[in-house]
Amino acid sequence: MIAVVLAGGYAKRLWPLTLDKPKALLPVAGKPIIDYVVEKVASLSQPVSRIVLSTNLRFQRQFQEWLEASERHGVELVPEKSVREEEKLGAVRALAEIVESKGKDDVLVLAGDSLFTDDLDGFLRFFREKHASAIALYHARSLDEARRGSAAVMDESGRILEFEEKPVHPKTTLVGACVYAFSAGISKRFKEYLELGLPNDEPGRFIEWLHKQEPVYGYMLKDYLWDIGTIESYRAADEFFSHVK
Repeated sequence: MIAVVLAGGYAKRLWPLTLDKPKALLPVAGKPIIDYVVEKVASLSQPVSRIVLSTNLRFQRQFQEWLEASERHGVELVPEKSVREEEKLGAVRALAEIVESKGKDDVLVLAGDSLFTDDLDGFLRFFREKHASAIALYHARSLDEARRGSAAVMDESGRILEFEEKPVHPKTTLVGACVYAFSAGISKRFKEYLELGLPNDEPGRFIEWLHKQEPVYGYMLKDYLWDIGTIESYRAADEFFSHVK
């Protein structure tokens, strides 16, 4: 299995904090957000063969400096091809290209801007038991928060029955995190999706489409997940993790 961390966005909603700095390198409780994400992967009981960090060319140098300073091994930087935002591949297409290029491995996907306290071992056990694509879920704290995410409905077995990215009227506060596990061979589904001309910059849109093509299962995280997309969510995460021992 390989792990892919998505950190290629420009995070305009966090400007001016992210005007000249990638969101994943913003400090939370004194250390970069990306450290928390990579540490989750590094602590797996069954290690991944590599961690691929998907970035953009604009912030490639800053990620390279972070990587050199952290002295982390087994992390590979893969920048998108364009500096200009309007020419970005988009997270889905960038992920599809990485999956295609890295061969026939299972894939763990994480957002480079999401923080949670749960470990990933339980999630990956669930994925292997189901022999199908899996997504981590958590309960948003309000309907407004759910509107900014992906509302999910699942059956008793955990199979996703409904999944809607950025719902105007969410049926539930159960939200899909950008924490996915895919079996080897998922590249063909990415190819199908992109050939349909569907949105390529929101990973949740891919899950929204995929669960209608084949079984996708949801795994409940034990705690909340901070999806750092606004100044408010960033401050809330910093406050929480500053008090976690």
